[in-house]
Amino acid sequence: MAEETGGTGLGHRSVSMTRVGKGVFDVTNVRGGTIRIGGDGADFTPVELLLTAIAGCTAIDVDYITTKRVDPETFTVTAAGEKLRDDGGNFMGGLELRFTVTFPEGEEGDRARERLPEAVKRSHDRLCTVSRTVELGTPIDTRLAEPGQPSDGS
Repeated sequence: MAEETGGTGLGHRSVSMTRVGKGVFDVTNVRGGTIRIGGDGADFTPVELLLTAIAGCTAIDVDYITTKRVDPETFTVTAAGEKLRDDGGNFMGGLELRFTVTFPEGEEGDRARERLPEAVKRSHDRLCTVSRTVELGTPIDTRLAEPGQPSDGS
């Protein structure tokens, strides 16, 4: 198995999920972070996590590019789309990200405002692994683990 890495560098990534109730799972990353997904309560659904991943990836890119000298006064990203169904099954359509970002008045704020459109474009076109993966349509190898082998591939 490939070595697990974290952060923004290249390398293998994985999470593991453990069932805690009907349709409810705890998700754990290799650094020990956990979230709960599923169910009908306040926990995030997988589709909401997809939207979160798309928005979060781009927001982090844009934040690093635009805030080298000044912090924003506001920085909000909304991710949305429609859950649809066709003859092939369920999917998300009409995915969109909307940024609302303001910077303070002054020279540094002006520079950050100038960088903002290009930062959003660079993230979408090149930097954001999540949105590029969705748009490229990367195949997913879904299978059962071999008998006696853990499902995480180790």
